[in-house]
Amino acid sequence: AGLLADDADVAGEVRRTYRHFVVDEYQDVSPLQQALLDLWRGPSEEICVVGDPAQTIHSFAGAQASFLTGFTRRHPDATVVELVRDYRSTPQVVALANAVVRGHGPGVELRAQRPDGPDPAFAAAASEAAEAGDVAAWLRARHGAGTPWHEMAVLYRIHAQSPALEAALADAAIPFTTRGSEGFFERAEVRAALRALAATAKAGPDEPPGQALRAALAGLGFTDEPPAGQGTARERWESWSALAGLGDEFARTHPEADVAGLVDELETRARAQHAPTGQGVTLSTLHAAKGLEWDAVAIIGAHEGSLPFVLATSPEQVAEERRLFYVGVTRAREHLRVSWSVTRNGGGQRRRQSRFLDGIVADAAPAATASRGGRKRGTTSALSQTCRVCGRGLTTGAERKLRRHADCEATYDEATWEALRAWRKAEADAASMPAFVVFTDATLMAIAEQMPCDLAALGTISGVGRTKLERYGAGVLAVLAEHR
Repeated sequence: AGLLADDADVAGEVRRTYRHFVVDEYQDVSPLQQALLDLWRGPSEEICVVGDPAQTIHSFAGAQASFLTGFTRRHPDATVVELVRDYRSTPQVVALANAVVRGHGPGVELRAQRPDGPDPAFAAAASEAAEAGDVAAWLRARHGAGTPWHEMAVLYRIHAQSPALEAALADAAIPFTTRGSEGFFERAEVRAALRALAATAKAGPDEPPGQALRAALAGLGFTDEPPAGQGTARERWESWSALAGLGDEFARTHPEADVAGLVDELETRARAQHAPTGQGVTLSTLHAAKGLEWDAVAIIGAHEGSLPFVLATSPEQVAEERRLFYVGVTRAREHLRVSWSVTRNGGGQRRRQSRFLDGIVADAAPAATASRGGRKRGTTSALSQTCRVCGRGLTTGAERKLRRHADCEATYDEATWEALRAWRKAEADAASMPAFVVFTDATLMAIAEQMPCDLAALGTISGVGRTKLERYGAGVLAVLAEHR
């Protein structure tokens, strides 16, 4: 781009050589790519762009759908052709796709051209393992009805959601291949954890296998709190967290087993053979599935915290998560199954289906069961908490701290928020530790919104325990006092 901008001779030669430009997937163009396109084109208006603003899912890479939606403002003589006919999917799949994005940003209402097919299926499961088992049964049923393995796919938000699924497919002897990533047990961070656990087993520790695995992961840098932001560090943490979950599940179902037994179990899972590429069911993230299609598609993890992903906190980020779900739905030609699990391992914190299904399918979460102590869950459980702005249920820990959804209107003072962040950074820098160890963003935002007047009120906010109250309480109250 710099050469074209600085050298008129080079720009002229390029423009004489390439006189007509066609740009596909134009909704994913970044500012740099747009600048390069403008330099290639020069004053010429010989340009055709194709795109769908409802499929803008790469904003993290700089994509801006505004280049597509604002094309006619920059080129007032352009001819606009709306491509509304959908030749891929059945009317039932198209109807769901339209419902997901209707009223949520620019886009067209698709019109299906294929004959009718079965209605999309929606299902809740008690745990992620149960959800994976149900998906395996659904895939086998589809295969028994004549759908080839390679014409089926299972899509999920992040790769760390795949281990339970890979185990269920291996147990059911269903061939599969992972798109866009190595298998879960082939990832570098998972292999390193398995080596550390094997070394622990050789040392013959007395601790339970689940605790031994978590200790081995801690030695590699795993913490209970996820790292801030996204990227490699977050993906590594998600892999370790999923592996720790496998260890906890093994310990629960094999109470007499030792660490060596857990090592054997994980190695057995790791040896499960993947099918040759193109011959098995495709496992893929929603991002990696863009541009592809299959006869039968299962989307798993359609619950709050996964879709939308827990790190999507702004309205723009949540809107992109909705578009990502839309992309997943439109990968299916005929058969579509959308599922979620109400807990991770069958107990603990419960979660509801994705808000992207609101108004489309009734909340099908299994009824609450008795707690481990034998008492029924009361009306003051986490699930009973509702958003103080819109009144809908709160599902994630961050939402319950804020007492509202991340995309609902915030009520904190911006100056107070920035002052608290500056105070937190100073505390973290002084102790040479990450800022989230002092307070997470969700806790800090809850403090800014609730503006507690004393230590007692501050201590009632989720995420402010006794230790943090003693260590940081006075400092927090001092900051708040300056902004009342």
